Order: sequence, then structure tokens, then C-alpha cells
Amino acid sequence: MAPPTSTFKFQTMYRYTDFDRRVVHDRAAQYRDQLERNLRGELSDDEFRPLRLQNGWYVQRHAPMLRIAVPYGALGSNQLRALARIAREFDAPGAHLPQTASIEQGATQGGHGHFTTRQNLQFNWIPLDRSADVMDLLASVDMHGIQTSGNCIRNITSDALAGVAPDEIVDPRPYCELLRQWSTMHPEFAFLPRKFKIAVSGSREDRAAILWHDIGLQLRQNEAGDVGFEVFVGGGMGRTPTIAQSASSFVPWQHIILFLEAIVRVYNLYGRRDNLYKARIKILVKAEGAQFFDAVKAEFDAILAEPNSASQIIPQAELARVALSFADPVGLREGQPGAVSSASIPEASQKAYARWLARNVHAHRLAGYRAVTLSLKRAELPPGDVTDAQMDTAAQLADDFSAGELRVSHDQNLVLPWVREQDLPALWLQARALGVATPNIGLVTDMIACPGGDLCALANARSVPVAQAITERYADLDEAEDLGDIDLHISGCINSCGHHHSGHIGILGVDKDGSEWYQITLGGSDGTVASGNAAPGKVIGPSFAADEVADAVEAILETYRQKRADGERFVNTFRRLGVQPFKAAADNVRHATAKPASEVAA
Repeated sequence: MAPPTSTFKFQTMYRYTDFDRRVVHDRAAQYRDQLERNLRGELSDDEFRPLRLQNGWYVQRHAPMLRIAVPYGALGSNQLRALARIAREFDAPGAHLPQTASIEQGATQGGHGHFTTRQNLQFNWIPLDRSADVMDLLASVDMHGIQTSGNCIRNITSDALAGVAPDEIVDPRPYCELLRQWSTMHPEFAFLPRKFKIAVSGSREDRAAILWHDIGLQLRQNEAGDVGFEVFVGGGMGRTPTIAQSASSFVPWQHIILFLEAIVRVYNLYGRRDNLYKARIKILVKAEGAQFFDAVKAEFDAILAEPNSASQIIPQAELARVALSFADPVGLREGQPGAVSSASIPEASQKAYARWLARNVHAHRLAGYRAVTLSLKRAELPPGDVTDAQMDTAAQLADDFSAGELRVSHDQNLVLPWVREQDLPALWLQARALGVATPNIGLVTDMIACPGGDLCALANARSVPVAQAITERYADLDEAEDLGDIDLHISGCINSCGHHHSGHIGILGVDKDGSEWYQITLGGSDGTVASGNAAPGKVIGPSFAADEVADAVEAILETYRQKRADGERFVNTFRRLGVQPFKAAADNVRHATAKPASEVAA
């Protein structure tokens, strides 16, 4: 089936001004100078390290890793094609490994990008001496790695369905963009006690996990129709999983930057700098309690009392200017949208197409349109990974079906936000050929996972082989569908890049005397309506060996299958029954695989 010809006239994304582009190009030129001085030996590695980190360049287990900002998850097709080019031309497979080295089984070996839970993209094999060329290429499509690392305000994240969700109260994208502009290279907040993350939601359903962030912002309207934010502070994962607390139930949108200034100033002044593990704002909020919130209010009042405070209040004209970038695409409402149809789908594929409609196709605020998730969860690649060829083809799908726009989701998938119902059959056929139409969104195989020990120098254990083992175990879609909605999250270390704390089933890699082991938690939640209030999972006992994890997960899910009430989701069954029956089932796996005493003694 030939793709439809798009009538959309432009992308519904923020369009850089000349000033925006000058900033990004100047930063790329500055980085090139710093890199060249480092390569000539004029700038030591220690001196260069904070400079490269400020632009998103890490040095990981095998090679440099670049983290690229995708503000609030919005990607243009031209940008995705540029990322595909970087994967193809710069992310060379195994380019940095010594002759005697090998890559662990399951590791991504170059030519791929990896989408993260914070709506960024990472590359893991780009030679550092080519990094300035990559920065120039990114700048040519209005992208960069600025503030994707370091103790600063990181990439602003949001709902992947922003602007199209039928449960949306207020479109968060213009506010996200204002916050991006405020926070980028903010001189006062360049060296905070620790990294700082902000998430924004404008819908009734929290699809951005805002309560797990240093600051979570929920857009609201009061009885008079005025727009403002409920502001939550002090969320985070890591060694101390913490749910954010409400700092204000309603801050008028005009004052939101001033209120955030007050929060970050208090944190910058009083946050711990003597202990890396106690430096996040969640520790300060927990330690100080009401005194922290009193200090924020006092600082906010002081800012409002400053003579120039009026110049710092967001004017209506500036919000309107930014909001123009997020208008619906021209031509979106032209013609009469057709109904969802399967008439053009071969009879043998009808069941697969119906599964995809049910799992990957989402309601839209506009009649006749849908949002569609392209699944990046399949057996042949780690969760969230995408090849250069798949990026190119996904970009073409965006051009043909979605106004040239994609979104990166918190769950490490791609979303097409502007799909006509009448185009769904054509889109499915092409997405299936590309390998991104697996109808598993929300199921156990739609898992969140970090790259883990295969690539990350901080990881204690590998995430990818565990993810692959579970994916293979539940490759039967009938079985996965019978289990229903399950959030399974995997982290390779306590830094929690895989958000294991918030998984209905969480898996954490730990090190025991140089061996890889895995701790399992149950009952966590991002904070969605279906999963209940945001909460960390409960540890069910001692850790499991690598070859026991998939069996333990299967035992837990079989217990759920036997004990669930009609229509009851896994997380609700767990909360009703408590941890004991699931712990007992998992313990049986550990005992069954334990070595006999005689063998241990030998």
C-alpha cells in the first residue's frame, strides 16, 4: 500500500530563532576549540572533563558516550534523520576496543541510538576526536548536548501525548519551552550541589512521572479559569527513593519561573556538597521539612519585592509568541476524516492489526485522529535502542503520517502524535515491516531498561541480558496479553536510570564479590491513575543470580494469574494480597536452583 501524501505544512514544534541558533552554533565552536586544545596536550584531561560533560560527553566502560537533549521529547523528522546519520557515520561498532577486548553478550555494538526515560538520546561508540564534528551536525538541526550532564538543571521532560491527549487540562509544551530557555546556561545554577531534573504534566493522567523528579509541575485551572501550577519538590530515585511533596497548590503561570528560582536558590545555598550521596534536593527536603518550604516562600516573597521583579514575570505576549510554535498543523482539520478501518488489511493479518489498534493506538483530542506508539521493545535489540535504518524509516513515517513530528516517551518508545484514522492501515503495514509495530505497549515486554553493565561504567550488573530473557519468555502475545498491564523496570545499578523503584516489578543489578546479582521489588508506581499513587516498590528478599531472574519473574506472574480477581491488574492484586505469596513463589525459584550442600562444601 502506498503511503498517503501529507498535506501538513509545518511541524508543530518550537522553531529556533536566530538567537537560539547562534547560541548553539557558538557553543559547538567553543567545544571544538576546547577539544583541539585537549588533543594537542594544551588542556589536560582533568581540565577538559567538566567542559565535555557540560556538552553531554561522558567516558564510559568502553568508549565515549554522548547524551543529546530532546526537550520535552519533541523530535522533528529532520532531526531524527540527523541522529540516524550520526549513528551510521560516527557510532562505529567497537571502534574503541583494544585488540584483546570483547563486548559482553547482548551489548549494543554501535550504529544505534538509545532513547532514555528522560526523553534524551544516547550514543555509545563515537570517538572523542570526532566529537566536535558531531556537535556541528547537531547544531545544524537545532540540537545539542548542553546540560545533559553535570550539576545543573537537566533536560525538561513532559508527557509524550502533550497537545493531543483528550484528558489534557492545559498544553504543557509552551511552558516547557519557556522553562528550557530560562534554565539553559543559567549562570546562577551551573554548579548546583547535584544534578536537577524537572518534569511537567498538563493532563489528568500523569504520564511524565512528575512526583519522581526534583521538581514536578502539574498544570491546573482554578475556578476562575486561571492557569497555574501545583509545584512538587523533592522526588527522586537512587539510594533513597522519595516521592515529591507539594510546595504550593497553585502558582500563577506568570510567576512560575520566579517560584522555581526561589526553590533552586534555597537548594543551591543549603544543599549538601560534602557528600555525593546526600546532595540531591530530596535529602534537603526530607531533613528540613517545613523549614525548607518556609525558606522557599521567604525567598519567593523577596524576589517579588525586588525592584526589577516585574521584568522577570512572564508576559502574556511572550507566552503567546512561544505558543505559536505549537499550533495545530495547517490543514489538520481539512477534509472529512475517515473511520478506523481494516478493509485494506489481508485477512491473515486481521488479528495482528486488531492487537496493534488496541495496544499501540491512542485516543486523540481531535475527532478523526489518533496518536500511535512505535514500539522499540523487541527481542533483537535492547529496550529503547533503535538502528540508523529504523531512525531513517521512522522519520519517513513521521513525514507521511504525522506532520513530520515524533515524540520520545518516558517508556523509551516513539510516538506519532498526528495520525489520521483513515491512514492507520497504511501506517501499520509500514511500521510492521520496519519492526516497530509490536503490539505490546503496556505489557510485560514493554519494559524500561538502562544499558547496564554492558556499556555503563557505573553499573554493577547487566540489564540487557535480563531484559532479553524476559522478552523471550513472554514472546507469546496471547500470554502477555492475558497478564495485562505490567510496568517492568530494570536498572543496572542503584543510580536507577531504569527507574526500577517505580516498576510494578522492579529489577536492580547489584554486585556480590564481583558477581552479578539482582534484587526484585514489587508494587512500585509512576503515579498513573491505573497504578495508583506514586510509590517505590517493596524488596521481596535476598537477591537472585542472573540465571534465576526470568524464572523468578515467571513465578511471581504465575502467582498473580492464579490469585487475581476478575479484571484485576497485577499491581492491584499485589496491594490486595501483600508481598508474602509473591515472595514465597520467588523463593521457590531460588531454592530450586541452589547448589546441594555437598557441592558447596566441595
